[in-house]
Amino acid sequence: MGGIAATLVGVVAGGVVGRRGQNRQWLQESRTAAYEKFLQAFGAVEMELREAFVDRRVPAVDWEPFNASLQSISLVASQDAMTAVNQICDVIEEFTILFHGRQPTDLEELRPIHTELCEAHVRFVNAARRSLDPLQENLIRTQGGPSPWHGVESVWARGERRPGRV
Repeated sequence: MGGIAATLVGVVAGGVVGRRGQNRQWLQESRTAAYEKFLQAFGAVEMELREAFVDRRVPAVDWEPFNASLQSISLVASQDAMTAVNQICDVIEEFTILFHGRQPTDLEELRPIHTELCEAHVRFVNAARRSLDPLQENLIRTQGGPSPWHGVESVWARGERRPGRV
């Protein structure tokens, strides 16, 4: 009788442990996909806003993928990652306000927003990395995301407009 009980306890415990492992694996995969989707959508929004600013034109942002990525990330992100996402959204809103009712003409208006976007981007990437693996080291700088400020300044100073832009 004791052998049967031990076997049943072992089966139940194995099922619980196996289920937890599957749930953790699902969360890991879902987080990775949501973080990737958010970074891609954020990159597209940030690039369009920056290019519109530098080109001195009204931005044509496709908000649908960005908003969809926010919905996805809200389901699975860690608290630290969500805090960083909210910071990015706040700065994106500040950026879009620059265009309300006028066309921005002063590069110094963009500098603090650009700085905040760069910092928020790094915070998000680091929070996402830690939520996927707590042993991940923090990055000081990321690849992708907002371009270096010196690049924005140099394009602005030359008054360049990229081909195909009005």
